[in-house]
Amino acid sequence: MATTKEHVGSNTNTHKRRESKMSNNMNRRTFLSVSAAAAAAALAGCSGGDGGGGVGNEVSIDEVTPEDVALPLAETATLAGLTNYPAGSEAEPNNRTIFKRLEEETNVHIEWKTIQGDQWGDKIALEMSNVSTLPDFVFNAGFGDTELLKYAKQGVIINVEELIDKFMPNLQAVFAQAPEYRTMCEDEEGHIWALPWIEQLGYEKTAIQTIGNMPFINKWWLDSLDLEIPKTIEDFEAVLVAFKDNADKLKKEFNIDGDIIPMSCIMNDGGQDPYILINGFGEGYGDPDRGKHICVTDDAKVVCVANSEGFRKGTEWLHGLYEKGLIDPEAFTQEWSTYVAKGKSGRYGVCFTWDVANIAQVSMDDLIAGEGWVPLPALKADVVNITPETGSFTSGFQRGRCVITAVAKNPALVASWLDKMYDPIQSPQNNWGTYGEDDDFDIFEMSANENGDPMLKHTWLGDASPVEVREAESVNGPLAILDSYYDVYVTCPDDAQYRLDWIKDVYTPDMNGKYCYPNVFMNTDDTTQVSNLMADLMKCINTFKSDSVMNGFDDAAWNQLQSDLDAYGLQEFIDIHQKYLDEYLG
Repeated sequence: MATTKEHVGSNTNTHKRRESKMSNNMNRRTFLSVSAAAAAAALAGCSGGDGGGGVGNEVSIDEVTPEDVALPLAETATLAGLTNYPAGSEAEPNNRTIFKRLEEETNVHIEWKTIQGDQWGDKIALEMSNVSTLPDFVFNAGFGDTELLKYAKQGVIINVEELIDKFMPNLQAVFAQAPEYRTMCEDEEGHIWALPWIEQLGYEKTAIQTIGNMPFINKWWLDSLDLEIPKTIEDFEAVLVAFKDNADKLKKEFNIDGDIIPMSCIMNDGGQDPYILINGFGEGYGDPDRGKHICVTDDAKVVCVANSEGFRKGTEWLHGLYEKGLIDPEAFTQEWSTYVAKGKSGRYGVCFTWDVANIAQVSMDDLIAGEGWVPLPALKADVVNITPETGSFTSGFQRGRCVITAVAKNPALVASWLDKMYDPIQSPQNNWGTYGEDDDFDIFEMSANENGDPMLKHTWLGDASPVEVREAESVNGPLAILDSYYDVYVTCPDDAQYRLDWIKDVYTPDMNGKYCYPNVFMNTDDTTQVSNLMADLMKCINTFKSDSVMNGFDDAAWNQLQSDLDAYGLQEFIDIHQKYLDEYLG
């Protein structure tokens, strides 16, 4: 796909930004070894002793050639890693087929320490502060920007850009093909503090992440009542009313136990939030970033959607639906488990989520055929528009997925082993699962592409849950799957393909804006300030949303919202985001 300055994430803008950092390149070669030495002292100081002995690099990267750490090694080497695993799945990484094969292929043995995934957030900070147990690398870290910058400042982790350039050819190839990802990994001084996770499914306005809280409508009910898929807010409201008025008929026909719920959602809960419905009001911004409530106008200005006329009008309209009994009264309080349980009972006419198969009783065959449940198109109010979610043009990306710690004795070997994760055949397995397992299901079978080269082919899982199979087989961690890999190294997963088709066919044609806010790497001061400002701003906006949809609001309440946002520092919040957008666009 051609890239232009109008698309945030374009290669042209990436090169401009990288050129501005070239003056720092001469300092990088010495920075890694210096920072490691500083880290050793810092960590020793933090631990109140000598750091447990051997803290810091024993093998300088200047003393190592790529050939020295080329895989497989002539003799077995051992590294220490820390990772997490989903509750209910295999806790020992070396019992997973993926890591068994990697050890055979690389002659590198990993001594793992593991933490159950639902306990990771509580325990990882303690792990990172304990030098006596710190491993060579944290594989599935998932660190946010604040954590990365904190650990970098403390000297707990090392910058890895020189390691990438010298010992990681697979990741170099990814960055060469999609240089915007390297840009997104770099801080203001050009340093890279972590190895990324990249999952491209589509690109720019066809990317699978452009809409997270996708609205779905029950086509079985529509067909039963001889109704069409609504295209306007008036049509939509009429359909909800029809669902409510024909509740007894629907319950009998579809054998539903429980009350009919025309529309359910979870207010302010990411993918289950209903505010994608308000995109057509006013300016057409909608609320594409439910974490920050910002978007970018066509003249490249960052705005808060809670200031907009469309947000006000859309909220008033949603209150009207609630007042008429068309929205689930539990939408403001229900947990995910409750939301799913009611959906699996067949009680919903409209719901919101990433994949409706997680909520409703519907088969993949039905979804592929466009039966049962279908995505609800953009509704016309004042305009017809869909605003893509923040960061979605570059698809799935997390810059803090894996870090190399300051205690790594041979960071070059660590980098060489981690680079294996970026092999185009390896990355899909780490992300989704593998082939040749001893159990009943495999995500893949090893096949061949049209040129006869190895290609991972997704298998049909039948009634097995894709999530459960993936959790049993995958290892996650640092990886990269580019859109160009499909049908070359791996097939596209079926449950992603139908969602990609929905994005491309149903929503991309109505994505009329030029920009979406990019995934930027702010400095420590700005990251801290944004975090501080967000605490009050997001609470203020989200409280207004819930209260106003449930109870309505008047001019005084709207004006009070604007006054509160000003008092909580909204303009500074916008200005910081504008600074990074301007830098990104060049």
